[in-house]
Amino acid sequence: MTNRPEGDARAERNQRRAAARERAQRARVQQKRRQRGVRIGLQVGLGVVLLAAVTVVTLVLVDSTKPAGPGPSSMSRGGITIGQDLKAVSGAASSSPSASSTDSAEPVRITMYVDYLCPECAAFEKTNRTYIEGLVDSGVATVDIHPVATLSNRSQGTKYSLRAANAAACVAQSSPDAFWAVNRALFAAQPEQGTAGLTDTQLQRTIDRVDGVRDTGTINACIQDQRYGKWVDERTSAVTGGDVPGTTLTEFPGVPLVLVNGQRYEYSQPFTNEEFRTFVITAAGADDETPTPTPTPTRTPSPTPTASPSASAS
Repeated sequence: MTNRPEGDARAERNQRRAAARERAQRARVQQKRRQRGVRIGLQVGLGVVLLAAVTVVTLVLVDSTKPAGPGPSSMSRGGITIGQDLKAVSGAASSSPSASSTDSAEPVRITMYVDYLCPECAAFEKTNRTYIEGLVDSGVATVDIHPVATLSNRSQGTKYSLRAANAAACVAQSSPDAFWAVNRALFAAQPEQGTAGLTDTQLQRTIDRVDGVRDTGTINACIQDQRYGKWVDERTSAVTGGDVPGTTLTEFPGVPLVLVNGQRYEYSQPFTNEEFRTFVITAAGADDETPTPTPTPTRTPSPTPTASPSASAS
């Protein structure tokens, strides 16, 4: 057995230690590189997430502050005017009568602010619809209908009031002469408060079934897009804030708000046609024995009878 010199053994051990230290150093460098790569990856990923979040928030803020687009051309002040033959009167809702208007040459002007989720609105419409139809169809009166969305928080978060008012606005734009019939159909299909209400598809079907509705494809797309949703919301805020066209009121008392020649109908419940009929006669500046404004002559060359709210259909 040959003994190695002590110097050689020590040199060999030093070499092994140096090699081990070098391997350990390389491992530490590699580990640091991996950790640095992970940190960079995390930072980049976090930056992407934060950028995406900022983008979404920015888009939401921009969308929420973007002004509402124009409303339907037939609803210049938030309401559509229905006249003789129960057809829309172009531009008529932009000029509202004062409470003292009693010119016998002018039709009586009935103005209604309604919410399609409001049961009192539906009850008033059901009780007085035939009477109002008789006055309007004969030319004795016109009726302005202002759909608002004051009860949007009473439909399990679906904002049914807003969606129904938007649907009505879609009809006012694309098929205004069918608005009176659609208004009636929306009240007939009224859901209960506290439920989700009708879906947009159900609103479309309700309107599609109404006789006389034209351009249903455009109306359906308008309902799905909620094209007038922001406009309805803006008009509702204006009305509830005291901007109530058709009256001198500076505070909105709630729905239904019914005006006759600018005077507020202080109704009692249950609604009765007799009470409303009496109010119309009084607000028109007449009594039971005094004729109220006569209809505008029709195209048919026949004598124009004197019509009064008390003599029209009940």
